[in-house]
Amino acid sequence: MADITLTELEAAINYWRSVSPAAGDEMKLCREASALSRPYALMIVEHASSVSLTALDDAARSAWEAYQRHRG
Repeated sequence: MADITLTELEAAINYWRSVSPAAGDEMKLCREASALSRPYALMIVEHASSVSLTALDDAARSAWEAYQRHRG
């Protein structure tokens, strides 16, 4: 499996945000966007341009795979 670029990860987060916008006074992200935001933030801090699918935790991997299925 190819690595996931920062741009692709950002698109997946934005997809989940559009499907399930942040809610409540705290503007909490949906489960999928939240799961993907952790590796996204790490990539930014580490100046990484991509991440391996195998490096994602179960929640992030599941959100990524569901995004891939939904975008067809």
